[in-house]
Amino acid sequence: MVKIPSEGGVRATVSVAQAKSQFAALVARAEAGERIVVTRSGRAVACLGPLPKRQPIQYGELAGVWFSEDLTIPDEVIGDFEPGP
Repeated sequence: MVKIPSEGGVRATVSVAQAKSQFAALVARAEAGERIVVTRSGRAVACLGPLPKRQPIQYGELAGVWFSEDLTIPDEVIGDFEPGP
């Protein structure tokens, strides 16, 4: 495994074959905050990393969002979700 510098710190680099054989361990590392670059024939092709943290909705953030007063669904649309005869 090679370490390459990046703008977000150090990244691990693994081949597709290594990623396949060590997938669960790589996911655990990504979950812990590490970014892992996956390469094929020495060329970076994918990145495994943590998802951005969810931010709570702040009061007033939804200002200006509105709902229609008529939320009825036409019968032909409802029929698409009901089991057939």
